[in-house]
Amino acid sequence: MKNLIVASTSTIHGGTYLSYLLPEIAKLFSETEEILFIPYARPGGISHDKYTEIAQEAFTKIKKKIVGIHTLENAIEAIKNAKAIFIGGGNTFVLVSELYKKNTLEVLRKAIFEGLPYLGTSAGSNICGITMNTTNDMPIIYPPSFKTLGIIPFNINPHYLDPDPSSKHMGETRETRINEFHTQSTIPVIGIREGSWLQVKGNTIILKGTHTARVFKQNKDPYEIEAETTLKL
Repeated sequence: MKNLIVASTSTIHGGTYLSYLLPEIAKLFSETEEILFIPYARPGGISHDKYTEIAQEAFTKIKKKIVGIHTLENAIEAIKNAKAIFIGGGNTFVLVSELYKKNTLEVLRKAIFEGLPYLGTSAGSNICGITMNTTNDMPIIYPPSFKTLGIIPFNINPHYLDPDPSSKHMGETRETRINEFHTQSTIPVIGIREGSWLQVKGNTIILKGTHTARVFKQNKDPYEIEAETTLKL
């Protein structure tokens, strides 16, 4: 049975890395003391080692050990042997490119469908969708495919932002960009605001956290769903 947290962000305003999610993470990873961390997204271009240190600092607060997949000889075997996995934020193009390069996408998908506890934030949440086409990231590298894990039956837009009526910014809004996506695809998209996440248990997906989420479907008006709503798309 699938067992995931799919979060918009790792850090909310006024908090520290993962602090707002730690109680939920402790529950998700309650049956293991060791989590395999996949630092491929490299936020800001930081090294895999530095990113792993940041994750370990947070997980120490719930008495969990982080092991960076980059420190292990065989990435495929590392995923097969993992008791739990965390993939953090950064650049989704870099993350997906590396997962394909290491031939780990399908083995990760299989492990999650078989019940391996998984935490994703930002880029690590993007890859839970059918494709990565609704990421906010710059395409600084070209992956072999935009197809991702397909663990949930829609795409994610993390860090979703509403238009600011007082802003003088004249560029595209997130809603505009998602509408553009829907000129090319029928895949539904969930805009998740910072401080919220999806809890996935088997085929049940529930919105958690402090905000509503915005649902986009091709040729339909977008609409809001409240926290604790079970998604049925």
